[in-house]
Amino acid sequence: MELFAACCVLGVTAIVVLFVWRVLNWSWFEPKKAEKSLRDQGLDGSPYQFVFGDLKEMVRMTIEAESKPMSLSHDIAPRAFPFFHKAESTYGGKNYFTWMGPKPMVHISEPTMIRDIFADYNQFQKKRGGNPLLKLVSRGLVDVEGDQWVKHRKIINPAFHVEKLKHMVPAIYVSCGEIIHKWKEMLSEKSSCEVDVWPHLQTLTSDVISRTAFGSSFEEGRKIFELQREQTELVTKAAQSFYIPGLRFLPSKNNKRMKKTEIEVTALIRKIIDKRVNAMKVGETSNDDLLGILLDSNYKEIKQHENNNSGLSIEDIIEECKLFYFAGQETTGILLVWTMIVLGQHMDWQTRAREEVLQMFGKKRPDIDGLNRLKNINMIFNEVLRLYPPAIALRRMIHKDTKLGNLILQAKTLIQLNILLLHHNHDIWGDDAHMFNPERFSEGVSKVTKGQTVYFPFGVGPRICIGQNFAMLEAKMALVMILQCFSFELSPSYSHAPHTLITLQPQFGAPLILHKL
Repeated sequence: MELFAACCVLGVTAIVVLFVWRVLNWSWFEPKKAEKSLRDQGLDGSPYQFVFGDLKEMVRMTIEAESKPMSLSHDIAPRAFPFFHKAESTYGGKNYFTWMGPKPMVHISEPTMIRDIFADYNQFQKKRGGNPLLKLVSRGLVDVEGDQWVKHRKIINPAFHVEKLKHMVPAIYVSCGEIIHKWKEMLSEKSSCEVDVWPHLQTLTSDVISRTAFGSSFEEGRKIFELQREQTELVTKAAQSFYIPGLRFLPSKNNKRMKKTEIEVTALIRKIIDKRVNAMKVGETSNDDLLGILLDSNYKEIKQHENNNSGLSIEDIIEECKLFYFAGQETTGILLVWTMIVLGQHMDWQTRAREEVLQMFGKKRPDIDGLNRLKNINMIFNEVLRLYPPAIALRRMIHKDTKLGNLILQAKTLIQLNILLLHHNHDIWGDDAHMFNPERFSEGVSKVTKGQTVYFPFGVGPRICIGQNFAMLEAKMALVMILQCFSFELSPSYSHAPHTLITLQPQFGAPLILHKL
């Protein structure tokens, strides 16, 4: 009996010791080993802090930066990206490291290394696991890797082909026309008024994606967007706190509402998809909206290989539709709001853009060929995307020991590309890096960047944003129609406060003074 008890005690002790060892190894020994390896290779970086790494300092600096607005300047990194802005100036050089908890994160600014990261998407993949709350708003094509990504991309590509996008121009025009009509009504009895254009532009871009994604199911699409917008706010609120595995399963008010919105969004999209699939089964032709093109492409892929596994499942298609909404609405809305804010400051460029628009279209309906020939508008958008990129950083994880340039990086090392800092780098863009100067793009992106991978608001390489052409088409149509009807300037009540809510947004809205022409 005593022998049995002794064995039990030894067994429990061994388990406890093993557990403690694993915790210490994860939280101290492995990070310190990684830190030594990085420093031995000549990288500078922040010293490792037990368990939390730099997380507490990141949160502290973000809260402090967002507690007050900034001056009316395009030098936004100290407010929108405070910790990493300070880290780059502290550690200098092209590359350095910080800590996401116990994991080292290497920041890469060397253009050739950035190019290699984008080119080798099998080696430098998105981090697996992490906070699952974020997957509520970022699944679909952006969340798959390897062969799964190849399959998804192949099937989705036809939906964003230039020829298909031409058929969506009328739907985009109708949605833009509605917002123009609303603003004209607000100005019906006066020549000017103050309007916070940010919520209006969010509504515009959600209406566009509703019409172009679901066509005749437009009202159902609107409901999906409303739920997803609420879901994004809930997820962002939860994600801003320190992530603890399993916390999302607690029956808190926030968690219960997130679960409910997820169920409602999935049910609404499934209903629309089922209706389309049943129609296709009885021989009806698919619609020329994004969902119709996606379903048709998926059906052809399955039929060609005579294997359902070669196509997307209904669950996959549901996730792609969610992504249509989140990415389609967010990216274009953010590009438009920052463009209006910037042109509200730089009236000379607003006048120049309007003159180009009126010369091309007069007061007539814009067409896709004319939109593609607008040089000044294109230069303005490129410069706004440089100064205010929708995503301020991209993150990857190495899943096995990897050579990158002259560095040997261990498995599980995080890689971060600081888009915002690269886009504002004086060595790349010159002394006026923080100034609004669309003229720098007069000869195209390749000329100003000298062919280097230093400008990528939509990503680069095989995984470049599939919806880039769609977003730019929509943004051009909206801005052209606005310039045809209104001039605008920043309101005295505007508070310049760029901050990151998954994407880079104006924290206190975008109140402008609209003048009818």
